[in-house]
Amino acid sequence: MNASATQLDKREQLLVRLAESRSVTDDVFRMVRADALYDRPIPERHRIVFYIGHLEAFDWNLIAGQALGLGAADKEFDRLFAFGIDPVDGGLPEDKPSDWPRLSEISAYNLRVREKIDNILKNHSRSSESYWQYPEEVILNVTIEHRLMHAETLAYMLHQLSPERKILPRSYQPVDTRSRLPIVSRMIDIPAGLATLGIRREGESFGWDNEFEEHSVEVPAFAISSHKVTNGEFLQFVRECGYDDRRLWSVADWDWIKNQNIAHPLLWFKRQDRWFYRAMFEEVQLPLDWPVYVSQAEAVAYARFVGMALPTEAQFHRAAYGTPEGPEETERAYPWGDAPPDAGRGNFDLQRWDPVAVGSYPSGRSAFGLEDTLGNGWEWTSSHFAPHPGFEPFPFYRGYSENFFDESHFVVKSASPRTAACMLRRSFRNWFQPHYPFVYASFRCVNNRMEPVC
Repeated sequence: MNASATQLDKREQLLVRLAESRSVTDDVFRMVRADALYDRPIPERHRIVFYIGHLEAFDWNLIAGQALGLGAADKEFDRLFAFGIDPVDGGLPEDKPSDWPRLSEISAYNLRVREKIDNILKNHSRSSESYWQYPEEVILNVTIEHRLMHAETLAYMLHQLSPERKILPRSYQPVDTRSRLPIVSRMIDIPAGLATLGIRREGESFGWDNEFEEHSVEVPAFAISSHKVTNGEFLQFVRECGYDDRRLWSVADWDWIKNQNIAHPLLWFKRQDRWFYRAMFEEVQLPLDWPVYVSQAEAVAYARFVGMALPTEAQFHRAAYGTPEGPEETERAYPWGDAPPDAGRGNFDLQRWDPVAVGSYPSGRSAFGLEDTLGNGWEWTSSHFAPHPGFEPFPFYRGYSENFFDESHFVVKSASPRTAACMLRRSFRNWFQPHYPFVYASFRCVNNRMEPVC
C-alpha cells in the first residue's frame, strides 16, 4: 500500500472515530431527564446545559476557526459555549438557569454545526492540504479526545445527580457487590532504574502538548503497594478519626476539610451506623474491595496515616511500565506488554459506570506485579503538573496545558472506568487540584525508605 493510501485510511479511521465519539457524548446527555438539564450538580462547574453546546462550539472553533480560518457558525453561541470552568477554591459561578438559551436553540445550533463541520471535512480533504493551517490529523485527534474527555468528566457531574433525575441506559447492568476473598495488598520492591516519560515529537503517535518531549528519569529504589487502596482499608482511617488528626494534613488541606465539613469520601454515606456507597445509578452497601475514590488531600493524609507517601509521576511509570530487566528498551507500552487494550485487561474504555474489586484483571498485571495499574480509577501522584523538557504549547490551543502549570494541580495517571481506550497510552497525563473530590481518582502508597512497613 502506498503512502497516500495509508494516509487516506488514517483519515477515514479518524472520521469514523469522530462519529463514534459523538455517539458516546450524545448517549451521556440522554441519561439526563429534561427537567435536570439546567442543574449544576458540581458547584464549581457550569450547568449541564453548557456542555451540550460546548462540545459542538469547541469543534467549530477548532476546525473551522483555528485550522481553516473560516468564519463563525453563530458568533454568540460560538463565544458563549467556548470555555468551561476550572474548579478554583473560593469563587463559584452565580448564573441562573434563565441566563442560558433554551434547549431547542442549542439543539438547532448543534445540528447546524455538525452539518457544517461534516461538509468541511468532506470538502477539505487530504488533497487540499494547503487549506489546513495545522496538521489535519492532529486537529481531528484533538477534537475526538476532547469530546471523550468530556464524556468522562460529565460522568463525574452526573454522578452527583439524584437517581430520579437520571435515565438508566439500556445497556446498564446492576453493580456486582458480591463478597470475595479479602485482597491482601503487599509492598513490592522496585529496583532503581529509568522511567521514560513523555512521547517522541517526531514519532507517529498523537499526543497532547504536555506529553512532549520524551525523556528519561533516574528513579531510586522504592517499594509500592500491589493494589490501589480499597474502601475497606480507607474505612480504618475513618474509624480511627483520620479526618480529625491535624498532624496528617497540610495547613491548606486541614482548612479545606474543616471549612467544608468533610469527614469521609464523597461517595460514601452513613445510614443507621452502616456505610453505603452512591454508585452512578444505585445505592449499595459499601463495597470494601473496590478502590476508594478521594481527593489528593485525602490520599496524602491516608498515606501519612500508614507512614508512607504518594508516588511521584516517575515512580508510577517505573512500577507500571518498567521491567525487572532494567534497561530503558525493556519498558512496556502498557503495563501488561505491547498488546493493545482489551476488555480483559482492566476496567476502562466505558465498559462500566462504577469500579470493580481490585485485582479483578490478572491479565493486566504489570511486570513487577502491580494490579490495576491501568483502569479502575485514576491514581494520584505527588508530582505537580509541570511541563516536560522541550514543552511547546499547541499553537491552536495554547492554554490547554500551559494555564495549569501553576503549582496548584497534581498529575494523575492510570485511567478510570469511563476513560476511552485512545487515552490509555503510556504518555497520557491528567491533572486536578488537590481539593477536587469529584474525579474518579484512587491511589496507592510508596515507601521510599525501603524498610519493612507495619
